[in-house]
Amino acid sequence: MEAMAEMPDKAYDLAIVDPPYGIGMHGQIGKKKGETGNKWAGGTWDCATPGRTYFDELMRVTHNQIIWGGNYFDLPPTRCFVVWDKVQRISMADCEMAWTSFHTSARIFDSSRSNLQGFRNPGRFHPTEKPVDLYEWLLKNYAKPGDKILDTHGGSMSIAIACDIMGYDLDLYEIDKDYFEAGKARLEQHQRQGVLSL
Repeated sequence: MEAMAEMPDKAYDLAIVDPPYGIGMHGQIGKKKGETGNKWAGGTWDCATPGRTYFDELMRVTHNQIIWGGNYFDLPPTRCFVVWDKVQRISMADCEMAWTSFHTSARIFDSSRSNLQGFRNPGRFHPTEKPVDLYEWLLKNYAKPGDKILDTHGGSMSIAIACDIMGYDLDLYEIDKDYFEAGKARLEQHQRQGVLSL
C-alpha cells in the first residue's frame, strides 16, 4: 500500500496479483498431523482479505488487472474469469479463479499441481504457490510486448520466473521477509540455469 501510494495513475499496464483469500492457508506447507509448526508455519497473513482501499489503489495504478481469488473479494462483475484447473482431485480446491478487467470470454488453464516446483517436496516453501507455466500462459494471453507488470504479493515468485523467461519488466512486492528471501533465491537459481535453445 505504501508503494502504490507513491505511484502515478496507470503506471503499469497489467497487475497480476494473488492477495490473501482469508481462508487460513498460511503455514500449511511441510506440516505433519499433530506438528505445531515449521519454518514457514508462522504468521497470520491469510486470516483476512485486503480491504476496498487496496483494490481501489491497484486499479488506479494499473490499466488492467488479473486478481487471483477474485471470487473471494467484492469486485465488479466481469465477463472474463480465468480458471486454473488443477487437474488432480485431492483435498484442496480443484481449481482457482482469477477476476480480470478484460472484456473477453472466460478461459480455463489446465495444469496439474504436480507441475509445481517442489510439489510434495520439502523444497516447496509457499502454500499458495502457482506454477510458472500458468503465469507464462497469462502473459502470453493478456500482456503485450513491452508491457510493464506489477505484482503486489510476490509469494513464491513464480511470476518473476515467468517474466524473466518471457522478457517482461516486473515490479514485485512481498512484505514477508522469509518468503521474499526464499523467492529471490528461487529466481536466482532459475537465472543461473540459463535457457536451453534447440
